[in-house]
Amino acid sequence: MDALKRALATAQGKDVRLGGGVGTIRQFLEARLIDEMHVAIVPVILGMGEHLFGGIDVPALGYACTKHVATPNATHFVLTKQK
Repeated sequence: MDALKRALATAQGKDVRLGGGVGTIRQFLEARLIDEMHVAIVPVILGMGEHLFGGIDVPALGYACTKHVATPNATHFVLTKQK
């Protein structure tokens, strides 16, 4: 979480974007450190990979789907941490 502290200090009150793989995102999500998360699901079979939400009870962590848009190429949704 040292990286988060440095990012918040550098941002000086502005938004901070999270970059990294599934493990990083899961760690921040489970710690309720993500305020809003945009997820795009594309119907492409890639093979093996990590599960973003596997074993995580997203609603129990206080997140809700606040936006959902389906297009021919992707489905987009936004998870927002409820106050």
